[in-house]
Amino acid sequence: MKSWMMRPILLTLLFAGQAQAQAVPPSVTQEARNLPGLSQAGEIIIDRAGIPHIYAANARDGFFLQGYAVARDRLWQIDLWRKRGLGRLAAGFGPSYVEQDRASRLLLYRGDMAAEWKAYPSDAKDWTEGFVAGINAYIAETERGQQKLPIEFAATGTKPERWLADDVVRIRSNALASNLTSEVARARALCGGDVKLEPLRRRLEPATDVKIPQGLDTCSIPQNVLETFTLGTSDVKFDGKVLVMASRDTESQEGSNNWVIGPARSATGRPILANDPHRAQSIPNLRYLSHIDTPELKIAGAGEPALPGISFGHNGEIAWALTIFAIDQQDLVVNDAKVPLREVRETIEIKGQAPQEVTLKFSADGPILYEDPASQRSFALRTTWSQPGGSAYFNAAWAFKAKSWDEFLVARNHWGAPPLNLLYADRKGDIGWAPGGFVPKRSAGDGLLPVPAGETYRWTGLLDPALMPLKHNPKEGWIATANEMNVPEGYPHLLALEWTDPSRVSRISEVIRAKPKFAITDAMALQNDVTSPFARRTVALLKDLKGRTAAENSALSLLSGWEGYMGADSASAALFEVWSGRYLGESAVKHLVPVPARANFGRPPATSVIPVLEEGALLGVDPAKVRSEILLESLGAAWAETERLMGPDSSQWRWGTLHQADFKPALPIPGREAERRV
Repeated sequence: MKSWMMRPILLTLLFAGQAQAQAVPPSVTQEARNLPGLSQAGEIIIDRAGIPHIYAANARDGFFLQGYAVARDRLWQIDLWRKRGLGRLAAGFGPSYVEQDRASRLLLYRGDMAAEWKAYPSDAKDWTEGFVAGINAYIAETERGQQKLPIEFAATGTKPERWLADDVVRIRSNALASNLTSEVARARALCGGDVKLEPLRRRLEPATDVKIPQGLDTCSIPQNVLETFTLGTSDVKFDGKVLVMASRDTESQEGSNNWVIGPARSATGRPILANDPHRAQSIPNLRYLSHIDTPELKIAGAGEPALPGISFGHNGEIAWALTIFAIDQQDLVVNDAKVPLREVRETIEIKGQAPQEVTLKFSADGPILYEDPASQRSFALRTTWSQPGGSAYFNAAWAFKAKSWDEFLVARNHWGAPPLNLLYADRKGDIGWAPGGFVPKRSAGDGLLPVPAGETYRWTGLLDPALMPLKHNPKEGWIATANEMNVPEGYPHLLALEWTDPSRVSRISEVIRAKPKFAITDAMALQNDVTSPFARRTVALLKDLKGRTAAENSALSLLSGWEGYMGADSASAALFEVWSGRYLGESAVKHLVPVPARANFGRPPATSVIPVLEEGALLGVDPAKVRSEILLESLGAAWAETERLMGPDSSQWRWGTLHQADFKPALPIPGREAERRV
């Protein structure tokens, strides 16, 4: 058993003004504690925003105190994250969660742990052991009655569990890899559908003809083939005391933005790096802000609360920012009855019942997500996250001590998941773009559809990260990304074909280009910009159209001259969102997709519909007539729907009335505010 030295930690809660540990004003709460596991005296200062500033004698102590601070702030959240990821929900919440536990266990990293830790910096395991020791130290204080547990534990009759360092990196279901769901959606759409209509359903960049892999029957993909995968990657939410799985819909999630301005374009004479990583709002928040200061390591930024360190931020010398870079890191593999499967039996603990044994199955490609008894087919997930070093965001640790562009590229070269646009800036004035993430080398195919098992469509390894594209101090003096297709023309390696609409990066670029010198206040304003180039592009198609009904003419009038301002007070924005989000895609399917193929086609996003309407190739012998019919019909329906939602007086319509967020804690508890709407 490892012995822990007893050393004091000074917890200073700063909510007003400035303070030092030696002399604090009366408004500041100061506490001294002895913590097993801390090698020397350390300090946590909590500022008015609730952000911990951690000062320690060495890096391990710094991560220990970060783990302690996270547990103090987010114990219910991180305990639930760990139980979900490791497949231990049933142990705390009962038999209803056995299937989710089984699904989560299928998606764990199951490779050699020595190889896993070797994929990270040499200090990473020690840092992580310090981090989980800090979490466990706080849990121990709750067990001794020195700290109170969050009320959610009492409400659910559960207790927090102790952590191991391996727990942090084994959980892979938060990797945000793609494109498994779109492979299945495409296959089902092509069962009885026409491959020529694929640009309407999901636009590809660069434009690519979809080819069905040899030996694949698209009609063999069951509708519920991803049921287990969805369960294993779902968030955990509560409705009263009933656990409800909230499926992550990666196809409809909005993306992120970042940009970096070089010294020549910066009003400060130094680089400006901005990051706006969009993730779903939640209570508590997905991100955790922290600052660690030790003699050998200084980092500040945001990360996942269950991971040590930060995912993006700075270390005093360099800074980095991230958005998703949509490398295709997944394939669904179709096995016939001849493909051998390996079985693993595991025991799931169940609250209030005897443990239950479950069987997990794996092929050479990965976990078996579904078995079809009728056809004797099974379906496996082949993914890069099964490789050593694939723990989500954990490779940010390579950047913690980097001091230059070349050293930052070491971090990029190790990055596994999720695939990211990494933007860079340093104190010397360098800026750069270095996308990172494991890239599978496919022997055949393009990753757009499931593939039959066997040699033809196997992966032959991972692309050498040194072959990934780069930008370093570009002549434009700035770089921006927003999940768009930004692979340089002529780049020889297949990374992905499914990207986000480029409207956001177009707007960012438009604003930056308009300013010879870009200030920090400009970056702040751009973070809150509400102008949509896509809305302007869409409304441009309405020019010269004449409505056939009063509703169509009213809609045309409201959108005429509108410049895409999406502010909360905009009536035009309200109509546009109802139109583009609900009715434009439906009308396009009605006019362009044959009836037998519609059931599996889905409702295409406006970002796929508009290019089809602009180009006209899919609109038949009279493109102008079909385009007008789709636009006017959908506009009229949107006008009627907006009237139903906000009344007949369009002057009173407001986008902010429709565009609201409900902030609900995972576990509503009587007597505590359960919802806040903004």
